[in-house]
Amino acid sequence: MDLRIPIVALLVACSCAVLAAPAQAAPGRAGVAALQVALRGAGVYAGGIDGVRGPGTAAGVRAIQRRAGLTVDGIAGRSTRRALGRRGRPGYGSRAMRAGHSGWDVAALQFKLGARGFPSGPVDGGLGPRSAAALRRFQAWAGLAADGVVGRATFRALRRAPRRSPVRLRRPVRVPIGDRFGPRGVGFHGGLDFPAPSGTPVTAAGFGTVATVGYSPGGWGNFVVIRHRFGLRTLYAHLSSIAVRRGQFVGVGRLIGRVGATGAATGPHLHWELLLRGANVNPLSAL
Repeated sequence: MDLRIPIVALLVACSCAVLAAPAQAAPGRAGVAALQVALRGAGVYAGGIDGVRGPGTAAGVRAIQRRAGLTVDGIAGRSTRRALGRRGRPGYGSRAMRAGHSGWDVAALQFKLGARGFPSGPVDGGLGPRSAAALRRFQAWAGLAADGVVGRATFRALRRAPRRSPVRLRRPVRVPIGDRFGPRGVGFHGGLDFPAPSGTPVTAAGFGTVATVGYSPGGWGNFVVIRHRFGLRTLYAHLSSIAVRRGQFVGVGRLIGRVGATGAATGPHLHWELLLRGANVNPLSAL
C-alpha cells in the first residue's frame, strides 16, 4: 500500500488548519495611546485609542508641530510633547499616581490596565472613579495592597506580560469572529464578538459548571457564566434564550443558549469573554 498520498494529504490538511487559526493583532503601545489621547484633546486626532502609530496619529503630530512652529517631522519628541502642554506630561513612571491625577502617564496607565484585563472605561487621561476602581482590582489580582496608588510595586506588576488562557477551548459558535479583544474606540473590548443570525446555537467552549444565569438590561442582556478549571470562567452574552440552569454541569459542545440581541446590542451576535480569576484574558489565546 502506498502511504505517500495519505501523508501528503495530512500535511496539506495540517497546513490549512494552521492558516485557518485566528490571527492576533499586534498589541498597541501605552506610550502611543497616551499620545493619541493628548492629540484628541488638542483637537487634531479623531481616531481610536489603539496604541498603534498609524497615519492618523502621525498626521496629528504634524498638525501640532505646525501649530507650534516646530520642524514638521511627525516625530513626537520633547519639543512636541511640550507643545501639547499639560496633556503631554508627566512621563509615565515619573510619579506615583492616585485618584484625581490626570495627564500623559494616567492615559498610559489606563491603556495598560485594559490590556491586562481591567478596562476602566474611556482612556481619557483622567484617573477618575472608574479608573481608580479598575486599578484597585488589578492590585488585588496581582497580590498587592489595593490602595489605589501606583507606586513601585504596581509599576513592576504592570510590566508583566498579559496573562493567557491556561486551557484550550472550543469556539462557542461556528461563525467568523467580528470585533476582537482589545482597544475599541476610546475604550477596551473585553472579549470576542461573533455576529450570527438570531437563534444560532451557542455551545459550551469547555466542560464546567454553570455559575450564573442572568439578565442585564443595560449590558449583556441574557447571559451565562460557566466555571472551568484553574480559576477560568467563560461568559456568553446577548443570548435570545438560555438552555441551562445554575449549578448544572455541562460538557464541551453542550447547547447553553442561542444567539440574540438582548441588552446593549446593536444587532444579533454572541459576546464571549474569558476571565482568569476575574481578569479579562484574550479569548484568542484559548482557541
